[in-house]
Amino acid sequence: MIKDIRPEKKALRASSLEWRKNLSRNEKQRMDFKIQNKFLTLWKFREVRTVLVYCSKPLEVDTSLIIERALSVGKTVAAPRCVPGTRDMEFYIIKSCDDLVSGAFGVMEPDPEKCELLRDYTSSVCIVPALMYDNSGYRLGYGKGYYDRFLSAYNGACIGLVYSSLIKDDLPHGKYDRKVDIIVTEKDNYFC
Repeated sequence: MIKDIRPEKKALRASSLEWRKNLSRNEKQRMDFKIQNKFLTLWKFREVRTVLVYCSKPLEVDTSLIIERALSVGKTVAAPRCVPGTRDMEFYIIKSCDDLVSGAFGVMEPDPEKCELLRDYTSSVCIVPALMYDNSGYRLGYGKGYYDRFLSAYNGACIGLVYSSLIKDDLPHGKYDRKVDIIVTEKDNYFC
């Protein structure tokens, strides 16, 4: 018998969003700063040439410092853009946050008129957004499947950024879900 995990995921998404909404601005900024700095000290960040990074929304772990620092040390930085009319996404190289425009779901995305499509994923790391992670590295995303589709063909390392309160013992996941390799929180790094 196959269990329908969608209701459980929906409830977990709602509780995660509620927890995030209740964070004070100062507490969120403090935790975001710690998470970003912990990511920037990872050997995985130092060894790669390319960083695939999401452009954070207000309730997500902020990624602006990661983008700035990666660009300042000469790394190629690429951000995702949803392909119109599909459930796929592509990464485009950005040179600054000025290359971003409002895209699908109100998320900042690279302007395809200004940015070059990333074609070589060699020596890259992908920062994967999520509402929650579990101790094994499985994520609870937003439910649209964009990252799931992308990660199914991506061979590089994946790193999740999340608040320590949103790490659970076990999350429902399907057989095609891909775990991240490392989870970075404001308190600890988890190597999955």
